[in-house]
Amino acid sequence: MSSHVLITGGCGFAASHLVEHLLANTDWKLTILDGLTYAGDAGRIYDAGKFDRERVRIFWHDLRSPIMSTLARRIGPVDYIVNAASNSHIDASIQDPVPFVQNNVSIALHVLEYARIFLPNLGSCIQFETDEIYGSMEKDGEPYKEWAAVNPSNPYSASKSCMSCIAISYWRTYGIPVVLVAPMNLFGERQDREKFIPKCVRAIAAGEEVVIHGTKENIGSRHWLHARNISDAILFLLNRPVAKYPEAERPDRYNVVGDRLDNLAMAKKIAGIIGLPLVYRFDNNPRSRPGHDLHYGLDGSKLAALGWKAPMDLDTSLERTVKWMLANTW
Repeated sequence: MSSHVLITGGCGFAASHLVEHLLANTDWKLTILDGLTYAGDAGRIYDAGKFDRERVRIFWHDLRSPIMSTLARRIGPVDYIVNAASNSHIDASIQDPVPFVQNNVSIALHVLEYARIFLPNLGSCIQFETDEIYGSMEKDGEPYKEWAAVNPSNPYSASKSCMSCIAISYWRTYGIPVVLVAPMNLFGERQDREKFIPKCVRAIAAGEEVVIHGTKENIGSRHWLHARNISDAILFLLNRPVAKYPEAERPDRYNVVGDRLDNLAMAKKIAGIIGLPLVYRFDNNPRSRPGHDLHYGLDGSKLAALGWKAPMDLDTSLERTVKWMLANTW
């Protein structure tokens, strides 16, 4: 029998790639739950090119409110949950932190309560994390392993850490089969326009200046991961057994890591693909983002040791992404 996956935030950037990936690589049925806020756009699902009305359903629901019995009956039995829903705009979290944090905490609580009350036979519940919960890494420091101490630098990363902590408590107290997955900086087709790579594409194509965080001596860096790669990692983990309490002391937790590149090198790659010169300046004190983290880094050896390997390399996936952004209005 085909499995049934509930994907929260499925009309967002990252989760829309998960929908596309599962449609292409499984026969599973998918239910999307999305509040269709600033980051949610059902057009992403249709634009993915493999939309199947027999396999995909979309329900509008604001997860600041509980999933009540009427909606739970409409969703029906679920084998897996991927909780990708959250507000994720760092600048917005700094400008107005209270509703931002409350939103993300409510999402975690209401998804986990839904699992606790309505889904006694759930196979796994994947909670999207972020590399930012561990805070900034030194330029030449050691990347963080899965259970390093959290040290969030802004309300967004703090709210994501809260979501993880709530999920861990439900794993231990109620037996919810939680799996925590932390990706690094995602990019890809259909990404929100405020993110670094879409900003670079638009600025370079228009001959405008690109702002590079850091200084000439210490340029901000990230590990870059195409959204299809995190989708492949999630499918890999959905097919694995899940740690349960009390046999295990902690739930399963995995970092999904891409290629490290500083922001100037990334901007130069994008300019090379577009075929136009890069105009840029450094900014070591972004006013919209006090406490800015110059470097993030996670250790991906745990997942690699299980046999997972990213299916898309950086250069190929970046070129595909940039060309899509040049050819599409989004």
